[in-house]
Amino acid sequence: MEKAEDGPQGFLPPFEHFATQAIHVGQEPEQWTSMAVVPPISLSTTFKQQAPGQHCGFEYSRSGNPTRNCLEKAVAALDGAKYCLAYASGLAATMNIAHLLKMGDAVICMDDVYGGTNRYFRKVASRMGLKITFVDCSKLECLETAITPDTKLVWLETPTNPTLKVIDIQGCADVIHKHKDTILVVDNTFMSAYFQRPLSLGADICMYSATKYMNGHSDVVMGLVSVNCDDLYERLKFLQNALGAVPSPFDCYLCNRGLKTLQIRMKQHFYNALAVAQYLESNPRVEKVIYPGLTSHPQHELMKRQSTGCPGMVTFYIKGNLEHAEIFLKNLKLFALAESLGGYESLAEHPAIMTHASVPEEEREVLGISDTLIRLSIGLEDAQDILEDLEQALKAAIPEHMVRN
Repeated sequence: MEKAEDGPQGFLPPFEHFATQAIHVGQEPEQWTSMAVVPPISLSTTFKQQAPGQHCGFEYSRSGNPTRNCLEKAVAALDGAKYCLAYASGLAATMNIAHLLKMGDAVICMDDVYGGTNRYFRKVASRMGLKITFVDCSKLECLETAITPDTKLVWLETPTNPTLKVIDIQGCADVIHKHKDTILVVDNTFMSAYFQRPLSLGADICMYSATKYMNGHSDVVMGLVSVNCDDLYERLKFLQNALGAVPSPFDCYLCNRGLKTLQIRMKQHFYNALAVAQYLESNPRVEKVIYPGLTSHPQHELMKRQSTGCPGMVTFYIKGNLEHAEIFLKNLKLFALAESLGGYESLAEHPAIMTHASVPEEEREVLGISDTLIRLSIGLEDAQDILEDLEQALKAAIPEHMVRN
């Protein structure tokens, strides 16, 4: 039988059975005496035991919960993983991963990452005795040079936040795994399980802020971690319980529901974002557009080799200065000026002032996070309405006479 579809525009073909797995894995009605088709929300904090120490799979909701269990099984399937663990937030997942290490261990973190990740490693993990180095891992020779005998964890984000650099996951894995006991973590938040599977490319841990695309409705704060290694799973499972940063059953229910439309949402995000990127690239009020789905992106070919498509994140530099950027953002009508990303609604933000304000100014300058950089999370609205909103805001920010001059 022929495959249902090939990948768009030369990307990898879609992962087989993705939508079916999102809808059915971990959702089996037979696990409930009621035969409920939709997994119920199990709010109980504790579970009756048949005898002291003899429980039926659950004893206390921090240690394990039936609703959370359904979500974790589904995400594991979508990541092509054996195991998944859910946490109270993306940063809670980051903290649990960092607790795999001990004082004196070294961490290499991609230099262009989510501001909260930068802040955690710089201002929290470093004070607990971890040695943190920020490296441009898009250059494999820089990564290789930075690794020392103490390096026990490498943290990647691809595409990066907010400048959308694309990192060669397999290339980094080949470099890192020449060194014994070094763990490669890939933050897959921007891509979702639909567009990229880091574990199949050599990563040891795939993590998400599920707050974004995986849930996709801007109503849940959550983190997810997927692994294939039995030992890593057991260590992380222990930490999930011991540190206690677990999500509520209701949030697990909502995220589990969000997965059911992940495939169709991500396809539309890609369609809309590509239309936006192409429009902005041709606009005289825009200095530069960064979108891995454009052939002008320096790692466009790499993006096609390791993913099935592109998400809805578009970054661009507006012409002018901070004042022009602020006028543009204030004049948006359909877009909300807000942090976060990956929901059904379109959002716009100013990284230097908002999401990446905690990154030291001199480092922002090196990374290209300037006063004219704007990050867009393109939603699921009609593409024409999105483009019209961008056009009127750009015209408000940069009058016609400035364009002619």
